[in-house]
Amino acid sequence: MNIEEIRKQFPILQQEVNGHPLVYLDSAATSQKPRSVIEAVKRYYEYDNSNVHRGVHTLGSRATEAYEGARERVARFINSPIAEQIIFTRGTTTALNLVAASYAPSVLKEGDEIVLTPMEHHSNLIPWQQAAKRSGAVLKYIPLQPDGTISLADVEKTVTNRTKIVSVMYVSNVLGVINPIKEITEIAHRNGAVMVVDGAQSTPHMRIDVQALNCDFYALSGHKMCGPTGIGALYGRKSLLEAMEPIEFGGEMIDFVDLYESTWKDIPWRFEAGTPIIAGAVGLAAAIDFLEEIGLDNIDRHEKEMAAYAYSKLSEIDGLMIYGPREGRVGLITFNLDDVHPHDVATVLDSEGIAVRAGHHCCQPLMRWLDVTATARASFYLYNTEQDVDRLAASLLRTKEFFGHAIG
Repeated sequence: MNIEEIRKQFPILQQEVNGHPLVYLDSAATSQKPRSVIEAVKRYYEYDNSNVHRGVHTLGSRATEAYEGARERVARFINSPIAEQIIFTRGTTTALNLVAASYAPSVLKEGDEIVLTPMEHHSNLIPWQQAAKRSGAVLKYIPLQPDGTISLADVEKTVTNRTKIVSVMYVSNVLGVINPIKEITEIAHRNGAVMVVDGAQSTPHMRIDVQALNCDFYALSGHKMCGPTGIGALYGRKSLLEAMEPIEFGGEMIDFVDLYESTWKDIPWRFEAGTPIIAGAVGLAAAIDFLEEIGLDNIDRHEKEMAAYAYSKLSEIDGLMIYGPREGRVGLITFNLDDVHPHDVATVLDSEGIAVRAGHHCCQPLMRWLDVTATARASFYLYNTEQDVDRLAASLLRTKEFFGHAIG
């Protein structure tokens, strides 16, 4: 990977913020977009903009071809056997809500179990809370080890023959841990449960093969993988999707409508009511082309090198606490600086052109497990360099010195 050449493809990185060259370390929240994605969306609106599926004119045919071609592109990217198992959504949140609101009611009854972990993003927690309230099912949590990892022995103890759904994030957006999804899936299936995977933080950074994982549902977001905002996808096992009822109704998703009854289209279109996110799908397909040209294995290796370098560099700062294991993590470091609120840390870093995230990262239960109210997080992607980490470390030292004098 030639990182400098890659960086040139991201227009937003070629700027100064507060008088300093931008160091963008917030890709876990949203990634930046390469010129090829921006141009793909622009080209669609300039030349092909039309509604899909129903129009017989040239623009309608072009738009439909681009939209359904993007579905096939996503299917190949995650190795779905057929494109019809890919449902376009607004993102991971919508995809997980679809499973919780459509699939869950058909299988859950009072006393059944839904198994999660305490590290889950709110998007993979609150929908299941609501599903449990509606059905009378019980929420259970796989306990975390002291370093934030999951023990398969604990998975075996938590998942029982009363468990109907296991839903786990592949990669933690706070701890950086990579969860053993394939092994958890095997345990879930052995107990008759389905496996739902939150792939928001994994899909941009590693090669995904839903057939090898053998999961039943897999959710992803385009904006975290160099694609536009407002587009994502849900992969679902065909037999499960075909048994699910839509939760949104209107145009595009219907087969036949009478005054008192209606029937639905086949999957995936029954779950895509109204005018779909056409330009977003076009941009997502372009993002996949971009990532695959660079190579997911290359991206994975680069990020792990960045994480190791950052962990080592930040560990040298006295009073800085890093959360999560040192080994086996993706490219993010979540930390706190003694006696300095993470929002203050982020504000000082921003004054020097360094963008990090501060807060609870939509993981309030995990914050309580860590015994903190908030943390700061630096997250890396394919366009970050060791020099970015060096600037972060130097700025954190100045932040510590500044607040040390202020407190003293």
